[in-house]
Amino acid sequence: MDVIFAWLCWIFPLVGVPLSPVLARVHPKLRDYGEVFLSFLAAVCSVMLIPYLFHPEMLPIDSSVTWLTVPIDLNLGVLVDPLSIVMANVVAVISFFIMVYSVGYMKGSPSLTRWWMFMNFFIGGMLLLVLSNNLLFLFFGWKIVGLCSWGLIGFYYNDEKKYWIGGPPPTKCTSPSHCGLKAMIMTSAGDLLLLGGILIIYAYSGTLNILELYETASTWIPEMSKSSGLITLTVVLLIAGPVGKSAQFPLHEWLPEAMAGPGPVSALIHAATMVKSGVYLVARLIPIFFYGYWVAGCTEALSFFILIAWIGAITAFVAATQGMTAVELKKALAFSTVSQIGYMMLALGVAGLTMSGLEGGFTSGISHLMSHAMFKAALFLCAGSVIHTAGSIYMTDMGSLKKYMPFTWLFMSIAALSLMGVPPLPGFWSKDAILASVSASHVYSLFLIALITVAITSFYTVRFMAMTFYGEKSENVKKLEKKGAHLGEPHFTMVVSCGILAVMILLLGFFFPLIEPLLHENFIFSIFEKLHLPLGHHEAHSMLVPVLSVAFIAIGAIPSYLIYISARFDPKGILEKHTSLKALHKFFWNRWYIDSFYYRFFVDGMIWLLPRVVKYVEDPVDRAFHVRLPALLNFKKVYDKIKEEKVRELSYNIIYILIAMLLLLLFILFVVVMK
Repeated sequence: MDVIFAWLCWIFPLVGVPLSPVLARVHPKLRDYGEVFLSFLAAVCSVMLIPYLFHPEMLPIDSSVTWLTVPIDLNLGVLVDPLSIVMANVVAVISFFIMVYSVGYMKGSPSLTRWWMFMNFFIGGMLLLVLSNNLLFLFFGWKIVGLCSWGLIGFYYNDEKKYWIGGPPPTKCTSPSHCGLKAMIMTSAGDLLLLGGILIIYAYSGTLNILELYETASTWIPEMSKSSGLITLTVVLLIAGPVGKSAQFPLHEWLPEAMAGPGPVSALIHAATMVKSGVYLVARLIPIFFYGYWVAGCTEALSFFILIAWIGAITAFVAATQGMTAVELKKALAFSTVSQIGYMMLALGVAGLTMSGLEGGFTSGISHLMSHAMFKAALFLCAGSVIHTAGSIYMTDMGSLKKYMPFTWLFMSIAALSLMGVPPLPGFWSKDAILASVSASHVYSLFLIALITVAITSFYTVRFMAMTFYGEKSENVKKLEKKGAHLGEPHFTMVVSCGILAVMILLLGFFFPLIEPLLHENFIFSIFEKLHLPLGHHEAHSMLVPVLSVAFIAIGAIPSYLIYISARFDPKGILEKHTSLKALHKFFWNRWYIDSFYYRFFVDGMIWLLPRVVKYVEDPVDRAFHVRLPALLNFKKVYDKIKEEKVRELSYNIIYILIAMLLLLLFILFVVVMK
C-alpha cells in the first residue's frame, strides 16, 4: 500500500482537462473513451486506499510537498484517514459510472470536448477537496467544483427552448444559462463567508493544516474565546460555505434549477460530488468544535452543533414538502436531495449536543452520505433514461412506462425503496441510525421533524414512481406511439450503469450491518481517540426507533399509493373539496415563496435601484468633479497647456526612439560584418 494512490486519485481527472481537446484532434472516440478511462483510473486509485480502513493504527497519514515558503510556509498534500478514504471512493467510483453513462446519453452532442473537460475538472476538483490535508487547497477544490457546476448546469448556454426547465405554463420557465448563474451566485455567497472563517482560524492558529489544527486546538481555541462572540462569528462564517454548497436552508433554492443541466450532471452534482462537499467540511470541523465545547469549555463552540442540527432539520422538512408537488421528474429528485442532505447535517449536528452522541451522530451522517450517493445516483441516471425516452421533463407526459422500460423501472424501484428507507436496503440502515442519534440527543422537537419528514419522503417517492411508470398513458406517450418513436430502454451504457448501481445498492444493504461497526471503530479510533476527545458512553439503540420509522413510511406511502397507483382517489378532486389542502398545495408549489422573495428583493430590487443610483448618486458626483469643479477653478486653460506640452514632448520622444532603434540596427550590422 502506498499513499501515492491518494495523489494520483485527483491528478488523473485533472490531467484529462487539457488532454480532452488534444485527444479530440486525433479522434472523437479516443477522446470519449480516454476521458472515461482517466475517471476509471481515479476510481481504481480510490479503491486502492480501502485496505487502510482495516489498519486504523496506521492512520491518519499526512503526505506533503512544499508549495510556498514566502510569505508563509504552505505545503500541498493529501490526508489519508477513514473520512477521506470513504469520501474519495464515493466520489471516484460513482463518478466513473456517471462517466460511462455519459457515453450513451451525450452521444451526438456538438460540444463533447467541453463536456469531458468540465466533467473531469469537476471530479478532480472534488477529489482534491476531500483528500487535501489543508484548508487552503480544500478551498481550491471547493471553488473548482463551483466553477464546473456553473459550466455544467448552463451547458446548453445557447438557451434553446427545449432545454428550459420550470413550468408548465403559467408557471415561468428558466433558461440553462440563468440556472447556471443562479447556482454560481448563491454558492459563491457562502464561499466568500467560508473564506473569512478560514482566515480567522489561520490568524489564531497560524496553520491551515487540518491535523495541526486538531493537535493545537488546545492553544488557539481558548485564545479565540477571550474575544466574546468571535467563535460564534467564526462558526457562522464557516457554516455559510456548506449551507451554500450543499443547498441548505436558506441558500437551498439554487439546486432545483440545477436540473437545467444534462442528466449526468444532475447525478454528479446531486449524488456523488458537489452537494456532499458541505457535509464533508462539517464532518472535518466537528473534532475542533467538539473539543472546544466539551474539553476546552468554550460555550460558544456549541453554537456550531446547534446551528447545523436545526439547519439540517428545517431543510429536510421544507425541501420534502416541495417535492410533494413537483411535476418535473428531476426537480422532484432535486428536492429529495436537498432534504436528504438535511438529514446528514442533522446527524452531524446532534453529534455534539451530548458527549455520548459523537460516535453515533458522526458515523450515521457519513453512512447516510454513502448510501444516498448510490441510490440517488441511480435515481437520477434512471430519470435521465426516462426523460430521454419520453422526450419530456414532466411526469404528466409519462405514465405507464413500466412495460416499455422494465429494466429502468426495476433499477429505479430499488433506488426509490432505499430512498424511502425500506428494510433491508441501505437507506433503511443509515436513516434509522440518524433517527436513533437524534433520539439519543433528547431534543425531541428535532426527532419529531425527522419522523414527519420520513412520511413525506415516502409520499413523494411513491408519487413520482407512480406518475412515471404506472397509471394511464399520457397524451405525450400516445403521440410517440403513433409516430413510431422508440419507447424502450436507452443506450446500452446507460442501462448497464443504472444496473450496476442497483446491484451495489442491494449489496450495500445486505452487508451494511457488517460495514457499520467497521466505520464506528475506524472513525472513532483514527479521528477521535487519537485526539483524546471524551466520547462518553454510547447509548444502545432502542427498537422503538425502527418501529416508528417503518410506521411513518407506511403513513406516507399508503395514501400516495391509493391516490397515484390504485387511483381510488382523484388528487384534483381532493384539492377542490378541501380548500385548506388546496391552499397548502399552492404554498408548497410556490416553494414556500422563498425563491419568489429572493427574486423580488435581490433581483428586482437591484434592477429598481440601478437607475436611481445613476440618477441621484453617480450623475451628480460626475457633474461635480468633472464639470463644476474644473469650471470653478478654471482648469481648462491649464489642461490645454499641458496637452500642448505633452503632444510636443511625445513627438520628441518618438524621434528619439527611432534614432535609438536605427543606431542599434547599425551596430548589429557592424558586428555581423566584422565576424
